[in-house]
Amino acid sequence: MGSLLFVFGACSNSDPESTLTPEITGADITEYITYLASDSLKGREAGTADEAVAGNYIADLFRDFGLEPAGDDNTYLQEFTINTAKLNNPHATDESEGEKRIAKNVVGLLQGTGTSDEFIIIGAHYDHLGMGSFGSLYSGDPRIHNGADDNASGTAGLLELAHYFSKNRPETDILFLAFSGEEMGLLGSAHYVEEPTVDLDNALAMINMDMIGRLKEKLIIFGIGTADDWETIVTDANTDSLTIDLVPDGTGASDHTSFYYKNIPVLHYFTDTHADYHRPSDDVQYINADGEAEVLNHLVRVVNTLDTMDKDQLVFVEAPGEQQESMRLEGPTLGVLPDYGFDGKGMKITGTSSGGPAANAGLQGGDVIVGIGDMDLKDIYDYMGALNKLKKGQKTTITIVRDGKEMTMDLQL
Repeated sequence: MGSLLFVFGACSNSDPESTLTPEITGADITEYITYLASDSLKGREAGTADEAVAGNYIADLFRDFGLEPAGDDNTYLQEFTINTAKLNNPHATDESEGEKRIAKNVVGLLQGTGTSDEFIIIGAHYDHLGMGSFGSLYSGDPRIHNGADDNASGTAGLLELAHYFSKNRPETDILFLAFSGEEMGLLGSAHYVEEPTVDLDNALAMINMDMIGRLKEKLIIFGIGTADDWETIVTDANTDSLTIDLVPDGTGASDHTSFYYKNIPVLHYFTDTHADYHRPSDDVQYINADGEAEVLNHLVRVVNTLDTMDKDQLVFVEAPGEQQESMRLEGPTLGVLPDYGFDGKGMKITGTSSGGPAANAGLQGGDVIVGIGDMDLKDIYDYMGALNKLKKGQKTTITIVRDGKEMTMDLQL
């Protein structure tokens, strides 16, 4: 596909200041998600005209909130090329036969009131799965995957924070980044860190929001191990008595990973997976907008603390080495949704993909996988490592704990 035409002003509110409040509210969040997750945008697949409309919407609001354009050529957009051949073969070369698409990150800079060159990065991805031609856990006929939680919720958070901080400017600059191509393999954030439009040597921290729209039992924050001060900062910011699960990992299946590998302290806000993940049923009616507002208010307090610090005070720390294997799965898949907030032995799942090996073996949401074949699993990293030792089509067994009872089932990969 050739370069997509962006027409600014076509899709945003004609006067966003007339409908949005200066404070963080569930009503504002609902307004953003309702638009981004509407059927009219057809799932915002990266590099499509529908995603371009969403990109225009974000860029328009960045402009209306007073953010400076910080993309290519004094615009809000940063262009990169996607080769769709890599969706089915991640080792494909650029010369492989595949559709070439132009995708665009959306980049806005909010100038702080101080004089330092340092800045805080706040990011979220705005693409999703389109009609489900890749990445979907739904096995029926093609349907729109609106991605209300994944990741219209994170994009809504990005917009709400951009508006809030434009009315409550910190001393430190804030770079707001809406990434494309996350669902295809963190493509937009990977491109940004290799071709940054603002010098990343001055980045104090990167905070990522991905799937923050379904707060129930707890908020999960990854990246706590990437700076010594993170735990204190995040804990002190919890004045709303949220139940927060702090996870050291600085990498994973979202865009903060790209910044972690550039030695930037990261946090990743996440309200956990659910049965609608990567399915057409991830829609706006299931969003907990007031819960997301609580998440964003916590993030605001974290940013306000960072505003009093500099790079000499928030020093990058390489998190545990197990992170590097956390989401690198090269073997067969089971078709399960991990419960990333589970703290016990093994890997708890929240659901299975219909027709996948796990569902065929009889696994259910709530099961805890504690063994595959003769390999014991103590956590998700052991799970990934076990699958990387197996081959598609192989027969083995899987051991789970269900309702306190251990069970072993036959497994066909």
